[in-house]
Amino acid sequence: MFNIHVLIDDAKCFQTVRDMRWPDGVCCPQCNSKTVICFGKDDTQKERQRYQCHACSKRFDDLTGTVFAGHHQPLRTWIMCLYLMGLNLSSLQIANELDLNRNDVKNMVDQLRKGIVDAQPVVQLEGEVELDEVYIVE
Repeated sequence: MFNIHVLIDDAKCFQTVRDMRWPDGVCCPQCNSKTVICFGKDDTQKERQRYQCHACSKRFDDLTGTVFAGHHQPLRTWIMCLYLMGLNLSSLQIANELDLNRNDVKNMVDQLRKGIVDAQPVVQLEGEVELDEVYIVE
């Protein structure tokens, strides 16, 4: 079996997260201030940048407040899992492809799905709204 996740570059994964999360530059997730300085790198993942906010003095990193935060799997594994989910693979197929425990992958898939649902904006209806017949079975 060939492990596809070793082809993904950690630095590019973190840079992509930064670019998508902060297209106008890094800002503090606590107070939204842009007066942020780089504050070293993570001990376990050297591509993971740490920051400190001058406004509120909070420290954070690239993944703080994201669906990827607080997990033991590397970011590239999460990105590959997300990619394989997009290909409509089952959790078992993803586990086999990434050479991971299927229970770990099931938890990852659940967490990613929850993050996607939580990120959806609330639908606000306005104007005239029409509905067809609705049947509710009890």
